[in-house]
Amino acid sequence: MSANVPFLNLRLGEDAATVQAAIQRVIDRGWYILGPELAAFEEEFAAATGAKHAIGVGTGTDAIALLLRALGVGPGDEVITAPVSAAYSALAIQMAGATPVFADLDDQRMTLDPRAVDAAITPRTKAILPVHLYGQPADLVALKAMCEKHHLLLVEDACQSHLATCAGQPVGSFGAGAAYSFYTTKNLGALGDGGAITTNDAALAERLKRLRNGGQADRYLHLEFGVNTRLDEMQAAILRARLAFLPAWTARRRALATRYRAALSTTVITVPPESDPGHVYHLFPVRSANREKVRPDLAAAGVETLIHYPIALPAQPAFASLKPSACPNGARLAAEVFSLPLHPQMTDADVDAVAATVNALPR
Repeated sequence: MSANVPFLNLRLGEDAATVQAAIQRVIDRGWYILGPELAAFEEEFAAATGAKHAIGVGTGTDAIALLLRALGVGPGDEVITAPVSAAYSALAIQMAGATPVFADLDDQRMTLDPRAVDAAITPRTKAILPVHLYGQPADLVALKAMCEKHHLLLVEDACQSHLATCAGQPVGSFGAGAAYSFYTTKNLGALGDGGAITTNDAALAERLKRLRNGGQADRYLHLEFGVNTRLDEMQAAILRARLAFLPAWTARRRALATRYRAALSTTVITVPPESDPGHVYHLFPVRSANREKVRPDLAAAGVETLIHYPIALPAQPAFASLKPSACPNGARLAAEVFSLPLHPQMTDADVDAVAATVNALPR
């Protein structure tokens, strides 16, 4: 049996005409940086996420780093974050001058375990940075309460969780702000790199707009140390075009995930639970202690899978000098998790074929 289901399809689909018109609009206008497309996208993305302000930047990494800096997080401060994520989450903390501290994950939710976070707090802790991994929101209710108890900042890494909610409330609205990525594979992807910060704080938003543009308050007037990380007009226009499709794409991701959960019936893999209905399924992760045997078998049957984050961050050489604490749940997840195909252009038949292939694997 051959399923012939690739992991991802990055070609334009139903959004093709709208995206191409947006590209042409930018070319015709001849304005490529800090123009009307960015201003419009920021307003539209803020509305879509339930925030008062959005600030477009070059990458999701820059979004995290700039947000931390704008909140006063820097040298001497510690930021507690997840041990399984793209390394850029922790690298962004270092870009802000602070030190990442890894707290272990909840083994089922696969996001920061509030109990592990509580144990990791020290007098140097300034902020908690939960990662809404794979599109599943972290336990923001518990983490917000912890931040309030210890007078800490809550900064959300929402790079994989566009339009997600936690306990019915939009992610990004629980703390000081949130960072988003528009890397091309994300639920809302640019045709290249891009990022944004959302916040309800007007003064913070204004400072972030300065920081992304060299610290300028006006042309050639630099009030503070800033960087050059601006979401360009072309990507802003493309994102505006695609944002209109995002609610339907999100609903489709959820429907495909529901179909997977109903169809998968094997003990060869474990499907992590949906801990909150606000999950937006950036990826559909599954677990297997025999991952290195299962994935080649699926590939031979025509099902492409990917491993995301096979090395937990405490084991990465880049963070060795921090002497990070062991995170056994994180290490186990990094060794077991891989992802099945899931994207809005998949058909129900694709999911059924993948599930049948997985179910047929030798036990």
